[in-house]
Amino acid sequence: MKLAGRTALVTGGSRGIGKAIVWALAREGAKVAFVYRSNREAADRLVSDLALDQHEAVSFQADVQRKEDADRIVQDVLKQWNKIDILVNNAGVIHDGLLATMKSEQWQQVLDINLTGVFNFCQAVTRTMMSARYGRIVNMSSVAADVANPGQANYAASKGGIEGFTRCIAAELARRGITVNAVAPGFIETDMTSSVRDVAGSQIQKKIPVRRLGQPEDVANAVLFLVSDQASYITGHVLRVDGGLTLGGL
Repeated sequence: MKLAGRTALVTGGSRGIGKAIVWALAREGAKVAFVYRSNREAADRLVSDLALDQHEAVSFQADVQRKEDADRIVQDVLKQWNKIDILVNNAGVIHDGLLATMKSEQWQQVLDINLTGVFNFCQAVTRTMMSARYGRIVNMSSVAADVANPGQANYAASKGGIEGFTRCIAAELARRGITVNAVAPGFIETDMTSSVRDVAGSQIQKKIPVRRLGQPEDVANAVLFLVSDQASYITGHVLRVDGGLTLGGL
């Protein structure tokens, strides 16, 4: 197993892409702690399912916008497992609206959860990873950082910010044995994207060169690669997992 002996922390881990990431890390031997915001039932079910499959996992309720929550969870994981080798910042929200009518609350909430949440958890794990001289951080971006979608100014800003943030801290932390990368999914079949799929239907697939929607496992596999030893010479990179959506053309 690629991650035997490693410990991982995943935000937004109870469903969708986050859940697939938790399973991927656990199946490769990592002990996994994951954060959920409100759905305790889903989190408890995931921990139970992992235990039935002989994997060690724990869940924590938190609001990633709150720095004190990030600090608390990191300390709790360190108390339980003594180290954090891997951090995956997956928590995120979509709150679309056209610029002319977007409320300031819509703008701020998306930035606070999607971008400030990444800052909070990256900062919280930095010292322990620097002391260990080892770490793997993966931040979840989106093709929305590159492809303009009307009504997503807040979401695109948050994801573009994540990519710039990822590159900067990758440069800061590289000498301490810590890699920092981002994964940018395209259209992935999750609860979060269901409203878009309901409106656009089959038109979405026609825009994707591989002619299918992505699955959460497609993203999880990319994350798994970036946190593995096989990716030890890759840092500051944004890996698109979009079926060719951002290539342009027909």
